[in-house]
Parts: sequence; structure tokens; C-alpha cells
Amino acid sequence: MNDAIRSHPRRTASLSVKRSIDIGLSLGMLALLPLPVLAISLLIKVTSRGAVLFRQERVGQNGRPFVMYKFRSMREDAQFRQDASRSDVVGPAFKLRHDPRVTPIGRWLRISSIDELPQLWNVLKGDMSLVGPRPALTKEAARYRTWQKRRLTVKPGMTGPWQVSGRSNVGFDQWIEMDLDYIDNWSLKLDVILLLRTIPAVLSGRGAW
Repeated sequence: MNDAIRSHPRRTASLSVKRSIDIGLSLGMLALLPLPVLAISLLIKVTSRGAVLFRQERVGQNGRPFVMYKFRSMREDAQFRQDASRSDVVGPAFKLRHDPRVTPIGRWLRISSIDELPQLWNVLKGDMSLVGPRPALTKEAARYRTWQKRRLTVKPGMTGPWQVSGRSNVGFDQWIEMDLDYIDNWSLKLDVILLLRTIPAVLSGRGAW
């Protein structure tokens, strides 16, 4: 592994501060969310069959698998109704612009990014960070080319370059290149900038599908 790949993890002091920020902000946000979470849970439960939370194995830092949490936005049998040949994304990622498996409430949850809120628990546990590349599915990561695997050398995040640059409107190779640029140029200041840019990106709903 060359220096370019290891440059981010070597910044021990800055990474310790990053982790402290992750813990502090995720704890603060979780403390403010009990009533909204209850309301969202009830909406999901009364409008479609299945669990409120969706659990899925994702690939974490250095390829370590972990269980990621989201509010369920699809039918309970969605994973058995995926047709990879219909993906609207070129590359090892599956996304449909008009996915028939998404529930009406789920579509709103996705556009508003509210479905991602349970990942604050992943951040608190240390599986994820507030900022970083989005966590890949195991089967997607297995299809990465050598140069693309470098995005797995850092902790995945709830938000990052992809989320503030158009999300699903961004092509897969460009998505990966943005993540690698984030890794190579990482700093605490960059994380703060991306967190601040996330607010208007979420409010606009651009690329959320």
C-alpha cells in the first residue's frame, strides 16, 4: 500500500478529533430525535407491511463488513425483486430512478434523506463517520476494479462529496473519483465544509432517487 493510500490514516491526531466530533454530533442529534423517530416509525408501520428499520450488510473501512441501518423505504420483499439488468447506474451499483419497490412514504423519506437518520447509530458505534464515502454493498465492492478499492481504506460516511454533488445524478466513475479526491485531500476543514454543504443539498432533494 503506497503513501497516497495511507496518507489519511496516518494523521492520528486529526482522526481522533474527527472521531470526537462524530460522537458529539451523533449523540446530540440522537437526543433531539425521539419524537420525530416515533412519528416516522408510525408512518412506516401503518402504510406498509414489514419492519420499521431496514438492516443491510455493507463494507466498512478496510473491507470490514458491518450492518447499516435505515428507515425502511421499500416493500418488505424488495431484495428479492431486484433486477440488476434494469439499473440506471453504469458500474457496480444498483439504482433505479423510478423504483417500483419504493413505498409512497419511502419515496418521501428518500427525497428528504430522512431514511438515513438511523445511521447516526452506526456513527456512534464507530462503523461509520458523519463524513466519508458512502458504504458499499458487499456484492458491489466485490466488483470494484483495483483503483476503485482505495475508497474502502477510510471509514464510510453518512454524507460526503457524492451527496453534495448531485447524488444519483453523478456517474459511477465520477462518484469514485470524488471519493478518492476526498481521501487524498482530507482535512477537518473539508469535513466541516461538506457537512455545511449537506444542508442545502438535502433541502433541494437533487439527485435523491
